[in-house]
Amino acid sequence: MDLTAPTAALAAAAADLVRLVPGKLVDPVLSGVLLTATAAGVELGASDRERTARVSCPALVHTDGQVLVPAKPLAETLRALTEPEVRLVVEGNRLAIRAEGARFALPLLDHTLHPGVTSVSGSGGVVSGASLATALSTVASTAARDEALPVFTGVRLRSEDDRLVLRATDRYRMAIASLPWAADGEVDVMVPATLLVEVAKQVSGVGQVRLVAAANQFAASWGQTAVTTAVLDGTYLSETKLALSDVDTRVVVDADALAAATRRVALYSDARGVVKLEVGDSEVRLRATDQNAGEAEESVKTTVSGGRTSPAYQSRYLLDALRPFAGQRVELAIQPGMRATVLTAVDPGEVELRYILMPMLPPKA
Repeated sequence: MDLTAPTAALAAAAADLVRLVPGKLVDPVLSGVLLTATAAGVELGASDRERTARVSCPALVHTDGQVLVPAKPLAETLRALTEPEVRLVVEGNRLAIRAEGARFALPLLDHTLHPGVTSVSGSGGVVSGASLATALSTVASTAARDEALPVFTGVRLRSEDDRLVLRATDRYRMAIASLPWAADGEVDVMVPATLLVEVAKQVSGVGQVRLVAAANQFAASWGQTAVTTAVLDGTYLSETKLALSDVDTRVVVDADALAAATRRVALYSDARGVVKLEVGDSEVRLRATDQNAGEAEESVKTTVSGGRTSPAYQSRYLLDALRPFAGQRVELAIQPGMRATVLTAVDPGEVELRYILMPMLPPKA
């Protein structure tokens, strides 16, 4: 194999690939990048047997070929180069990375042992990259990170008429986002949230993303990039199992003002980080107390309808719930007792978001 490519483009392709498939260090083959050079350019591929990705890059190919080399050293070397072009050429049992006045060489791994990069064909649809990134940045962050509970570590993507609905929960909160999409079939899959967090970062600036589901696999493709993954069992995940019909208090408040007050008051919260939200006639008063830290309270002006109540929330979860509504007015639909509170934007945009937050036992006086 022998090719010349723009350094910046090749470095970006390698970096994107490594983030999509970090690799398994215990197996050098699964930590490698498969480089395939043809007349069309060079394709970089990776697989850990559960997840695969491929990124294409333009290149002037002098000699076709396919090699497998360690992925992270390749990505880090390309990122460090400042020359506009770089040459990759096989020299014996090494892949030489050549730039003006410099040569770096990576060992060749046995590419015949690599599982290859799969593709998924099936039903799916197309969504806006920016809208998908907005939805995923909130929803994926609410999934559990505890691998001991894998059923809570994913995001459920389900087509509902002309909308794609995303849901995730860690049992203490749930985020639901709905966005328009052009479908050619139905989709209902549970996708690992760790992958979708990275997808969100990479698609925020692209026009369209195609999503496909088939045979216990999920695929997303955009531009010169495609990624596939095995799916989780997530058919259970639905907000219909939560009691959301007994709202007796509605509070409309500036999300930024409430978040800022929460951060300040939470400095005086107990070990659980719990703050109490007391609803008045035209304000909410945040309170926190701790035997050692002291106590704090702060009022925020609001529009209130319905009864008066005083739910308590873990401050970091309340801040997470308010974050996607930054710069907007948010409505808190509060249910009595220990039932969930639902946060929604007063003026939703193309991506409609609902954040369901479970209350906590209030701090002891």
